[in-house]
Amino acid sequence: MTDDGCLYAVSGYENDSLAECVLRYVPTPDGDRTAPSGTRYKKYDFADAFAWVKEHRPEYLDLVHRVPLSDIVRVLKPEEEAAGIAAGNPRVARLFSHFDLPPMSYGCTGSLLAGLENSASDIDMVVYGSAWFLAREQLMAAVKAGKIPAMSEEMWQKVYRKRVPDISFDEFVLHESRKFNRGEFEGTYFDLLYSRGYDNLHSVPPITLGEKTGVITIEAKVTDASLAFDSPGIYKVDHEEIDMVLSFTHTYCGQCFTGETLEAKGVVEEHGDQTWLIVGTTREAHGEYIVSRTLLDR
Repeated sequence: MTDDGCLYAVSGYENDSLAECVLRYVPTPDGDRTAPSGTRYKKYDFADAFAWVKEHRPEYLDLVHRVPLSDIVRVLKPEEEAAGIAAGNPRVARLFSHFDLPPMSYGCTGSLLAGLENSASDIDMVVYGSAWFLAREQLMAAVKAGKIPAMSEEMWQKVYRKRVPDISFDEFVLHESRKFNRGEFEGTYFDLLYSRGYDNLHSVPPITLGEKTGVITIEAKVTDASLAFDSPGIYKVDHEEIDMVLSFTHTYCGQCFTGETLEAKGVVEEHGDQTWLIVGTTREAHGEYIVSRTLLDR
């Protein structure tokens, strides 16, 4: 939370002097969300958030919103608030009960963390570092055992309409159904979100804005997908022009695994001695995509 009461979601790992964030909630008398303090808030989507920051906090504008640490008055950490959220939300508590994870390795982010959830709110469960891969395995096991239901056709359609990807519905579900980073629990949608742990915060160079040189479509073998579920999702590839493919949209995170052949269309950016292919240069990522050719051709 900044000194004007706005709530930002931290979205990057380089936060030594400026926090890499995206504005999510703005206090306003006509807001439709009410915090435990009684303050009313309005939730801002991606485009509206950037417009608000441009008007009210232009010094924050960048590839994301870069907030000086001196402007931050409170930090809400999912792992520290997890027990309190579960105590006040029985559905969250029941979802947590299906996971056996190390203490302080998981929690909820989003509206639940901010105390601004409503009856339609999703559950954004975040898990840190290597514990995320354990959580993913446990979700697979819970679905296989019938303890957590598989995603319904209705929920898949809802997610597809929300994401509006540049791939067909069948291709979307084919990729998504093997990720196990989202699900449906007691009629509520939930995400299993990956965040790096403190031991691997700087696994790749800082994500910065490069020089755009064009739009291309490539096919390449994925040599390292260990950060494919990150934000952005990162795929190191064996390609004559491109060193890494980055997905800035959650739709194409975890889309390909190490050893598979990736097909991607996006914007080429030059970053010193490296060339990156960026997918998700806009929120909708129209005209941009990532698919696993290995999966589709199987």
